[in-house]
Amino acid sequence: MYTLQINDDDLTPALMRLRDGVSNMTPLMQDLGEILVNSTQERMQRGEQPDGAPFAPRSETTLKEYAERGFRFGPQPLWGTGEMRQQLAYEAGSDYVSWGSNAIQAAVMQFGAKKGAFGTYQGKGFGDSTPTISIPWGDIPARPYLGVSEDDRIAIVAEIEDWLSDIADGRD
Repeated sequence: MYTLQINDDDLTPALMRLRDGVSNMTPLMQDLGEILVNSTQERMQRGEQPDGAPFAPRSETTLKEYAERGFRFGPQPLWGTGEMRQQLAYEAGSDYVSWGSNAIQAAVMQFGAKKGAFGTYQGKGFGDSTPTISIPWGDIPARPYLGVSEDDRIAIVAEIEDWLSDIADGRD
């Protein structure tokens, strides 16, 4: 193992600032959280996954059910009331950032769900019949909206570089 000791009036203070700055990266993690929430919201509006693929379209059964129930919905999946998009948030700490939505449908949209995955209920029928209805009434394909895109990676690296440069220059 090698040891390098630097005794330089210009470098030593910059290295000390870097050491002190990286011990609590909360400001950086907050900035990264903002980047990730904003890019996720933008992708949801465009109807695309982090890898750039479009969300799976709504099925004809879903569109028919929406029409019968009078549901309003946007131009592509994950664009209904805007609740999921509006509830995107992040949590940041000294060495982490996480982001997502606490909307009730968020996990199902990210991972999908099979017909009946959440049980059944007795629906309204005609006459003496009370049909058993699956929850959900059909398969819901996964529509991953959370994740890091290539553009996100570029923005994250740029933000880290700027942050480190600011610390080294004493502009934190």
